[in-house]
Amino acid sequence: MSRTSTSTSMAHSSQRSRQSDTASPSLKGLVTCGSRSQTSSSRDAASCWGSVVEVLRCPVEAAGIFCFAVPGSLLDCLRAWCNPKSISHKPWTKHEPDVHEYYYGMFLSSGSAHMDSDTYLVHASLKALHQDLKTFINKNNAGPILIRIAWHDSGTFDQRIKSWPECGGANGAIIHEPEMSFGANAGLTKARAYLKEFKDKYPAVSWADLIQMASATAVECMGGPKIDMKYGRVDVPGPEACVPGDSREGFKTHAGLPDAMPPFGCGAKDAATHLRNVFSKKMGFTDKDIVALSGAHTVGRAFKDRSGACPFGYANPSKYTKDDCIARHDNRKGVGMPGGCSWTKNWLTFDNSYYKDYKVSTEDKDLLWFPTDAALHEDPEFNKTFQLFAKDQKEFFKAYAAAHKKLSELGSKFSPEKGITL
Repeated sequence: MSRTSTSTSMAHSSQRSRQSDTASPSLKGLVTCGSRSQTSSSRDAASCWGSVVEVLRCPVEAAGIFCFAVPGSLLDCLRAWCNPKSISHKPWTKHEPDVHEYYYGMFLSSGSAHMDSDTYLVHASLKALHQDLKTFINKNNAGPILIRIAWHDSGTFDQRIKSWPECGGANGAIIHEPEMSFGANAGLTKARAYLKEFKDKYPAVSWADLIQMASATAVECMGGPKIDMKYGRVDVPGPEACVPGDSREGFKTHAGLPDAMPPFGCGAKDAATHLRNVFSKKMGFTDKDIVALSGAHTVGRAFKDRSGACPFGYANPSKYTKDDCIARHDNRKGVGMPGGCSWTKNWLTFDNSYYKDYKVSTEDKDLLWFPTDAALHEDPEFNKTFQLFAKDQKEFFKAYAAAHKKLSELGSKFSPEKGITL
């Protein structure tokens, strides 16, 4: 039975549930009682059972016969159990609760049986958000900038600082000033504007989760590995929780985010030392992790108008970033906004070309290769992993997925404490 064929009196029953509490994601009364949720201590047994009686009194028309004993919402619950595809997969919001999907998720879905009502709301919202992000990224070719904003949110993390949110990391602080105005974050207001639409649609999802999910989804959409992500991140309370740019020991600016070329903010004399100062000393990554994460330069571009690190900008694209270029992994047309300069020719394809074709990048004036890129094959220790990834894309994907996951959780505080997985 489809939702549209549900009887008129079933709809009346659901309407009463909505009218009784249109602002609560836990659907006070019947649903809260049934799930034994502890989210509202103000509910007592009388009010809870009163809601049950209210539903039981609602007439339900099933197969043309009126029944006064079975609530319509429970019939829908049975329908969902028999045929899960018959329920809507659009999650409710605090302003538009959906009792039928709530019942299915809380009582019938084995993966959600352990969740309280608030956690299930976030879980359901995240699942729908993931699908919406995939559609958006594939349509707008916005993957690279969504990876970048997530990296830079995480990139303020300092393992030497133990208190939260002073330690920085994946906590959503990048959406606020003054952090968004760090020089290393030039151009990321565009990514924030992209994500604001999704935050408005899914208010139960934190900014920190939204940013990290967008990044992992972008990697996947561009042909990269699927990353085993964890969600439930808590946002910083506001701009006052942003870490100051000069707050990281050994770094002068932008909280220790990496520089592409000298002079390096940590004072390092060479690029390899700078990479280790940022990613190892400050953030806790290994040499292998550094080389794997750097491989994300297989996608994306730099702009003269943002970093000033290349001669190509919005108005003068390289020969690989023009509007008619084919750069996607599925060979479809479209580059989003033309302009800038990329590290690889197919800069909307997540693969190992950054490693195996690096000599092309070093020789082609229409491609990028910064000192921090060159360090990966010039430094003896980095080069061991660099050559491995050039030969074996599966090894790169495996290492990248693990390093990306670690990066996405740096400095994060989760609620529930163990996080939420999809």
